[in-house]
Parts: sequence; structure tokens; C-alpha cells
Amino acid sequence: MNRLVAIDMPGDAKFVEAMRRIWDAGDAFAPIDQRLPATARIALLHEVEAEAIIGANGIETNLTGGRSVKSGDAIVIATSGSSGSPKSVVLTHDGIAASSKASNHRLGTTSSDHWLACLPLSHVGGLSVITRALHAKCQLTVHPTFDAATVEESARSGVTMTSLVATALGRIDAALFRTILLGGSAAPNSLPNNVVSTYGLTETGSGVVYDGVPLDGVEIRLSPDGEIQVKGPMLARCYRDDSPLVDSDGWFHTGDIGKFASDGRLVIHGRRGDLIITGGENVWPQQVEDVLGRHPRIREVMVRGVSDPEWGHQVVAWVTTLDSDPITLDELRNWAKDSLPAYCAPRVLHVMTTLPRTSSGKVDVNRLLSSTSE
Repeated sequence: MNRLVAIDMPGDAKFVEAMRRIWDAGDAFAPIDQRLPATARIALLHEVEAEAIIGANGIETNLTGGRSVKSGDAIVIATSGSSGSPKSVVLTHDGIAASSKASNHRLGTTSSDHWLACLPLSHVGGLSVITRALHAKCQLTVHPTFDAATVEESARSGVTMTSLVATALGRIDAALFRTILLGGSAAPNSLPNNVVSTYGLTETGSGVVYDGVPLDGVEIRLSPDGEIQVKGPMLARCYRDDSPLVDSDGWFHTGDIGKFASDGRLVIHGRRGDLIITGGENVWPQQVEDVLGRHPRIREVMVRGVSDPEWGHQVVAWVTTLDSDPITLDELRNWAKDSLPAYCAPRVLHVMTTLPRTSSGKVDVNRLLSSTSE
């Protein structure tokens, strides 16, 4: 039987050695987030049903209550949504190879390139950097955490490609790299030419749409209500509880809503459940965030709908600013109304020191809502 072995190690060369050793034995692995407290690690091990675990000392220990995987399974990895309980998905060797091949082809990766993995390896966006490098047979450097100075030094020492989230991108000189993949959350309004904005989920094995264009072999369609649906060889096989990932025709229903722009590129509006209906009007948080994010004093912004007895929902904005001077609700409402209908302008404003984020770089909506609720 093929085992599932958890890797509870920092991201470095020893992590890569452990995953390759597991694969060489015909087994699969599950990466464990190094920032989780002990109780959360135990819960994750229970969720993935690992049969053994390799600790930071490199020693493997058998676990009770685990469950085997199927031949061809490579990775069991938890989803990284910003709300709700995470589920674990099963990625196969064939799917990982398809994802790596399509990504490297689109990026023009060659054996002379040098990938840097500096995002958490417990999320598909970080782990897929390793699999792309292995597929392309190019150099690979792995950092245990993101540190702006260390990342820039790696680029000056020969690293050409990396994958980042928006908060990390804003802390480095992007021009040091040939190519930067950007994922994890909505991209800033303005990006350097060498930054590629990606769309994908854990279930799709990493990004499957680059700058609005599907990778080779990826099909995208929209349901009548605009839900993005994906078909392609890189999709996960199933969830760890063996529940199916795709419908009877092989389409994965993402739960994200989008549209095709006039040039054919895919535009993401957001999660289906994020739609704000206020006074009978539909407001997508992303469109309001895009406008508010262009305000010269706004550093970060998150917009969501909060229940209201009169309007159904109120448009609420959480922002951080670039300076210490007060910013008012009226100022942001007027700014928004210059570009959007008045009903899109926020009715409530929370000015924050920082926006809480998940380990994958997304704004932690649940924590944000709970921290500002009365």
C-alpha cells in the first residue's frame, strides 16, 4: 500500500530531500504549516490522515489512525480559503507534471533559470515553485520564510524567478527578477511588466490562468450566473475524504464569479458569497477595492457587506493608510462616487493599523469581521 507521510519541517533543502525520498518510495506527502500551534497541527494531521511524520530532525515516526493513498497520488494539501474550515485535496504526479509543464511553457522557463521558493510550502502557491523547478531541471533555492532582504540578495546572486503574494511584492525591488508570479489575493492595480498575475486554487494544483489567459490544456467556462468552472489535466483527483472534485463532465466548480473581458481575458469578481446586495443593487467588493485602492493615501483595503435591517447589506470598508493623518468616510465615499455608482460607496469605514492575513497571504475575512463587530 502507498503511504501518506507528513513533512513537519521548515522550508529548506532538507524539505525537498524528504519529499523526493517519499516519492521515490512510491508514497505521498502532506506538508505541515510550521506556524501552526501544536493543537492545530494535531487537527491537520487528523484531517489529512497521515500514517507517518518526518520531524525537523529528519526522523520518521509512525502514526496511528492514518489511511493509505492510491498509486499515483503525490501530495495531500489543505486548502487555504480565507473563511470556513479547510479541506484537503489529493494531487497526483500526473497532475503536478501537467501543471508544471504548462506553467514553465508559458513563462519560457529553461534549465538556466533559478527558482526561489519563499512562500509557505504548506500552500500550493509555495509548493508549486518546487515542482516547477524539478520539472524544468533548473536550480532551486528554498527559504523557510519570506524576508525581503534575503529575497533581494538571492536575486542578486542569480535567482531569476519566484512566486509572491501582493504584500511581499510591495516589499522588494521586483526589477531584480526576470519573472515573478503573483497569487494569493487580488493583484494591485498597477504591476511591473515582469509580474504575472495568476488565478487558481488548491484544487487546480496552483495557478491555471496567467494574466487572464488560461494555460495550455486548461478550459474555462462561465455558468449562467457567472461562476468560473475549470477543466484540465492538473486538477486534483479528489478530496481526501474521497468526495468528488468535479462534476460528471469533468468540470470543477470554483465558487468564484467572473466574466470575460472584450479582449477575451478572464476577469475575477470574487467569491459567489462575497456579493453585496444593498438596497436591491449588486455590488462586487473587488470593484470597490480597486477604486479605493487608487486613493493616494490608501495602502490596503478590504470591502465586504455587513447585514443591515434597512439596506439588506451595508458596504463596509477596512483600510490602512500610508500616513498618520485621519482619513474620513466622506472623503472615501466621494472618491468612490467619482468612478462608481453611489450605492457602491462604503457606508461604514474602519481605519486599521494592519489587515489580518492568512498564512497564504489572503486577508483573513473572519478575523477582520470579528475584530470590528460590536
